[in-house]
Amino acid sequence: MEITEMNGKRYKNIRVFFYEYRSEFIFGCLLLATVVLSYGLAPLIPADIFRSLVSPAQNTAIITVTLINTWAMFRHNNGIRVRRIYAWIMAALSVLMIVGVCYRMWENCELLPAEGIFSFEGWEMLGGDIIAWFLLAYPSELLRPGWLTWRNALTRLLPVIVIGVLDWFMPWDLRWLLAVVPVVWMVLLFHHVREYRKYCEDNYGSIEETDEQWIIRYLVMMSVLGLSYGYLCFLETPTRLFTQQWLLFFIFVYTNEQIMFRSKSWMEQAKSEEADENAKETEDLKDENAEYSRLLVQWMETEKPYLKQDFRLADLRRVLPMNRTYISQFINAEFDCTFYQFVTNYRIEEAKRLMRENPDWKVQQIADLCGFSSATVFGRIFARETGLTPSEWLAQFDNK
Repeated sequence: MEITEMNGKRYKNIRVFFYEYRSEFIFGCLLLATVVLSYGLAPLIPADIFRSLVSPAQNTAIITVTLINTWAMFRHNNGIRVRRIYAWIMAALSVLMIVGVCYRMWENCELLPAEGIFSFEGWEMLGGDIIAWFLLAYPSELLRPGWLTWRNALTRLLPVIVIGVLDWFMPWDLRWLLAVVPVVWMVLLFHHVREYRKYCEDNYGSIEETDEQWIIRYLVMMSVLGLSYGYLCFLETPTRLFTQQWLLFFIFVYTNEQIMFRSKSWMEQAKSEEADENAKETEDLKDENAEYSRLLVQWMETEKPYLKQDFRLADLRRVLPMNRTYISQFINAEFDCTFYQFVTNYRIEEAKRLMRENPDWKVQQIADLCGFSSATVFGRIFARETGLTPSEWLAQFDNK
């Protein structure tokens, strides 16, 4: 009975999942079917025509659209951080692809099969991983605004660089690791999508129009691109790059159009609102603390509670509606000192006033009146705070 209920619940969850994401599922299936059809038709293109005409035209189109995307995002980012990041991604991809094309032209490289099971050289797979890293940087920032820093970006890219260097200099064939790394990145991103959805459910009453659908559609395109790349690694036909190149072109055009007509991401907008609320709360807290500081200083100057030797932190609760811990933090934050230093400053200033007005009084009398436990303690603390003994300070005052 329990197994039947579990199976029924699992079936229901799967059905609900596909119903909720049916448009993304259909989109992915159509794109995958188009890619499969393209791989079936690509061998029909004559190799010499592909090398001399089709491939250069595809490369030119890809570079052109990345440059246009770069210009459009830099010009129309509207202050949205994720758009600026996407603009930099497009700029970097433009440079990377231009360098790759120039290298192939300079070395007159033919897309010939490499040794081993993979038909790509290690450096070619390294370049593919770097392109994948750039493409996946956008959803990483969209899902977790503020995450994409130089440190995090280089940390994620470092394994690819290390594997590529080892594959270049070591006798081992590590190209299979280069093929696995983007898969790991995709798994992490799908996990972050779940976190993103939970965040939206915790903060919004309606999540039908969140970025989740667009992010999943983007990741679906990246998944299809990854499958195409994996299949491409085993092909040896001269026209093997045809499908991958038009697929990149389609993703760049489609993504740019979608981003241009999307407002600030929900999470980025929520973070911005949260920052504004925190700033307002901080400002209100500053005003409140300023009022408490004024009341405390007024009480200390008029009542002079510090003149009692047993004056304690808890005594401040007479004017500050806080517990002991918050009072201590309040003193540290507002007066940049400890409670002991705060009281000592008042006692020293009171001692100076009494010595100026009563220069013939003894040190013990001054110490008793100012809340010090003894003349010795008073003399030591006074010298530490002023750099002079009480008698030296009084003599200096008299000379003035």
